[in-house]
Amino acid sequence: MQRHLMAGVIVGMSLIAAACGGSTTSEPSTSDASLATTTTTTGSLAEVATPETTMLPAEVVEVPTAIISLSPTATEMLYAVGAGDQVIAVDDFSNFPSDAGSKMPGISGFDPNIEAILAFNADLIVTDGTNPDLIDAIERAGIAHWAGTAATTIDDTLRQIEEIGAATGHATEAAALVEEMEADLAELMARIEALPAADEPLTYYHELDNTYYSVTSDTFIGSTYTMLGLRNIADLAEGESYGYPQLSAEFILDKDPDLIFLACTIYCGETPESVAARPGWNTLTAVAQGNVVPLDDDTASRWGPRIVDHMSTVVDAVERVLTSGAR
Repeated sequence: MQRHLMAGVIVGMSLIAAACGGSTTSEPSTSDASLATTTTTTGSLAEVATPETTMLPAEVVEVPTAIISLSPTATEMLYAVGAGDQVIAVDDFSNFPSDAGSKMPGISGFDPNIEAILAFNADLIVTDGTNPDLIDAIERAGIAHWAGTAATTIDDTLRQIEEIGAATGHATEAAALVEEMEADLAELMARIEALPAADEPLTYYHELDNTYYSVTSDTFIGSTYTMLGLRNIADLAEGESYGYPQLSAEFILDKDPDLIFLACTIYCGETPESVAARPGWNTLTAVAQGNVVPLDDDTASRWGPRIVDHMSTVVDAVERVLTSGAR
């Protein structure tokens, strides 16, 4: 049976996934291979314009029993829909859940060894679609392939979960997960709508690493803040950045955000205390009022099921600001 698949559209920009660790690199760090940058769209799951994912062809009806995942986000999706027992190996950044982390054979998600991957005799290989050479090699080997390219909206995430469920024999579990996520998101939106109205939207700075890389609202993670009614100071940065501008300390101090979200607490070791110790930062509104919010690096950089957890953390922070009377 032929297992040739359509090639997915590769979107977004590749970001380094190495640990921050006080790095002064010229690019931001993240824990997945790419995060897309595009104009945020709205609409129903059926209507929204989304990046393509590679789907299994209709004639492939077998349920895969030996899956390799080379995408941390896809790995989380596989386990979330109940396909974890079918996963035999994951890339070196698939650290969640812990069961997945135990299946790291040293395969690099950025520079994969084709021979090593094929030696596993997998019947489904999952990638993020950003490596055309890898996809070509998989197809030449006749192995089924599913690619979940970087999401640009929450609807993309929900659609990919449903697709990966269908591709692995867990369509029912995937549908239940999507329904649960939609209910959780609706609850978060209701909490936001119930808050006291502010004269102006709260402003925020999302810090990718300690060299002041950030995200604009045109990125997936930026779009989640927009959904919650926040205004991004990085949108005011000048110059082409493909959604990931490197700001300056002077710029951040000038914009004085109401909230600061730290997305490099694990790899960079950043804390509210280390932020307050930066020259002049103790005068920032977010620092002075205790609104510097540590995030889980991986949860804040992947578009999988745990994006709801990230958004819940943001809603908690917004509630503290708007109910404290300080704004």
